[in-house]
Amino acid sequence: MTEDRAQSEQRVLVEVVDHVATVTLNRPDKHNALDGAMFEAIATAARRLAGEPGLRAVVLGGAGRSFCSGIDLASLAAADGGLDGVRAALAEAPPNRFQLPAYGWLTLPVPVIAAIHGNCLGGGLQIALAADIRIAAPDARLSVMEVKWGLVPDMSLTRTLPRLVGIDVAKDLTYTGRVVSGTEASELGLVTRLDDDPLAAAGTLAAEIAGRSPDAIRSAKRLLDSSWTAEADETLALEAELQSALIGSPNQLAAVAAGLNKKPAQFTDPAR
Repeated sequence: MTEDRAQSEQRVLVEVVDHVATVTLNRPDKHNALDGAMFEAIATAARRLAGEPGLRAVVLGGAGRSFCSGIDLASLAAADGGLDGVRAALAEAPPNRFQLPAYGWLTLPVPVIAAIHGNCLGGGLQIALAADIRIAAPDARLSVMEVKWGLVPDMSLTRTLPRLVGIDVAKDLTYTGRVVSGTEASELGLVTRLDDDPLAAAGTLAAEIAGRSPDAIRSAKRLLDSSWTAEADETLALEAELQSALIGSPNQLAAVAAGLNKKPAQFTDPAR
């Protein structure tokens, strides 16, 4: 086992309890900055959870004082291959190794909730934007910071930011790299809502989602994500296709029975 791989096993902690996975970026002494080991560990966590039996929701947070302060440029430049190694990674077929830590959450079939506190900058923000829902502390600091280093955001931001805030706001944030508070981020639509304890709020929401039919939740995520880019006839057809599969299914009938009897439903999770 290489030193980089051994480090990566500690960079991200994953705990699954009652159908909810809590994923914690775990480099608190560096505000969870993204070095090579962290990139690998985040992508590995997303791949693992894609096949986790019984998973219904994910909470994504950071240990210590920040969610994630962005790319550790010094560490990446000093790694084997240096800048040539970085360029080689960028030349990989998409999603490349820098895009996977964000893109993996976009493609996860269950909802992902990011709990944002402290710094959420550059690559850290791009990871948070890949979540379905973002709950931020009012005093959190968020920025599309790449322009500060003469770079463009390249961790799947094209699949998220312009659809969340509108192209003009996306350009404003990207061109300036300005830091916004959690409060302003909420006003802009960059985060979903505010909470003084975002991790606790994310956990409560994840538990609520986990109490719903997993078939309906997975279908809803697929439907809403598809509607961002597809034509109307495609999304309308998908609505009908997904609804037809749900109607009369065991989990749908369990949801109806629970609603009528006012008792918690007993759902069966999909095999994968």
